Amino acid sequence: MNFTLLVTVVLTGITLVAAAYIIAKLIGPRSYAKVKGEPYESGIPTRGSSWIPIHVGYYLFAILFLMFDVETVFLYPWAVVVKQFGAAALLSIGFFLLVLVFGLAYAWRKGALEWK
Repeated sequence: MNFTLLVTVVLTGITLVAAAYIIAKLIGPRSYAKVKGEPYESGIPTRGSSWIPIHVGYYLFAILFLMFDVETVFLYPWAVVVKQFGAAALLSIGFFLLVLVFGLAYAWRKGALEWK
């Protein structure tokens, strides 16, 4: 990869992020009222601490959901062009699915899919 291209891409990324931040600060609403900074839920002020421990199983379940959601995103383009690539496409998607099945079996064996 050309070094000049890499530097251009990085500088463009930094410039776009900085520009978005500056524009948001310039045209964004400004309200410094103390009430605006308080946490609320459904318009009702919270009682007690908002920092409560949440079971890690919810996070594991969400990560597994995202993993199989991404799998579906990759399967659709493969299904569209599978006839053009023949057996190579079938082998590659078979390997892809095999890795995902092993991941699912591992998560299942570790109990990540059980609600306790």
